[in-house]
Amino acid sequence: MPRRAPLSALAFCLPLALAACAASAASSTAPPPAGAGLWVMGYAVGYERGLLAPADLNWSSLTHLAVGRAIPNADGTLGTTFDIDAVSGPVWARSMVQQAHAHQVKALLMLGGAGEHAGFVGAASASRRAAFVQNILKVVQAYGFDGVDLDWEPVESADQAPLRALAEALKAAQPGLLLSVPVNFVNANFPSEEARPSFAALARTVDRLNIMSYGMAGTYEGWKSWHSSALRGEGDSTPTSVDSSVRAYLAAGVPASKLGLGVGFYGLCYQGVTGPGQSAPGMKIVADDGEMSYAKLTSRYLTSTVRQWDAAARAPYLSSAAPLGPHACTYVSYEDEQSVAEKGRYAREHGLGGVIIWTLGQGHLAGKPAGQRDPLLDAVKAAFLP
Repeated sequence: MPRRAPLSALAFCLPLALAACAASAASSTAPPPAGAGLWVMGYAVGYERGLLAPADLNWSSLTHLAVGRAIPNADGTLGTTFDIDAVSGPVWARSMVQQAHAHQVKALLMLGGAGEHAGFVGAASASRRAAFVQNILKVVQAYGFDGVDLDWEPVESADQAPLRALAEALKAAQPGLLLSVPVNFVNANFPSEEARPSFAALARTVDRLNIMSYGMAGTYEGWKSWHSSALRGEGDSTPTSVDSSVRAYLAAGVPASKLGLGVGFYGLCYQGVTGPGQSAPGMKIVADDGEMSYAKLTSRYLTSTVRQWDAAARAPYLSSAAPLGPHACTYVSYEDEQSVAEKGRYAREHGLGGVIIWTLGQGHLAGKPAGQRDPLLDAVKAAFLP
């Protein structure tokens, strides 16, 4: 996951996909959708297809959709089950692309994600890169994608050159192809370890570098409990925030207009502490992505305790001495409409290139009345596409 990234279009048409390539070329010359300068890109992933049907998605809240995921194999081929199966996965992915285009939203192929590092390393090697590029473009053309989200996680020091070479080869083969790359949030105590100058060079080729600024907490040595996505307020023992990560990438030379931040439609469940900035021998995070989706938060946690606001971090949270919900949480960090609004204001003030959402399905409240089913997505639209 981006948790756990962005040619005459006919310059490189594969012989068996000329019609699809021509369609892509026509799309690339069409007028851009409203808000195209500022990206709002949501991720839809196959294993969550039951959470949000295409017909229920508020498409006007998005400018781009990342459809996940294809898997890079070390031999340069791609796996395209989309975490469903070899038949239903491609059908679902094509449907998402078609729906996106019907609503004037660009569609990108999410390639990779957590656990796929070895596949990228092998496929993007000098001996396999050309074949890998052709295989990526075959999928792009066959499905009608407008671009690729190169989700290479993690980007180790040795990966910087092949990642940049892969992006350059894709752009050279199809100059109109949109390319995005999700990048890690930054530990403010060691900002240069993640936000390296090599990303400035990569930014010259890709359309967006998007910071995965969610899930930015952990029970690491020396760390206190913290927010999943604090906007500000980082410290030595709580060393993450959107602002400190953005500043680190800007200092590394990434242009603000090509840098995006992230909003997670899920939260973190702590045991052993009751709020941010605490430590205890038994402190641990017991649930996050998926299990702590915003949809589950609203039905299992937000009904049983009072929401609190950290004015320094610009983040909401739940605190309870008595364990909450099925995971017995005593401290829950999450996003809400206020924190999303703060992030949108920050992005506009700093001239950033947009936002990514992980994942759209986790924010959908299927049982609510029409108009109340996607409060976080509605907040993103109001904050980033006012």
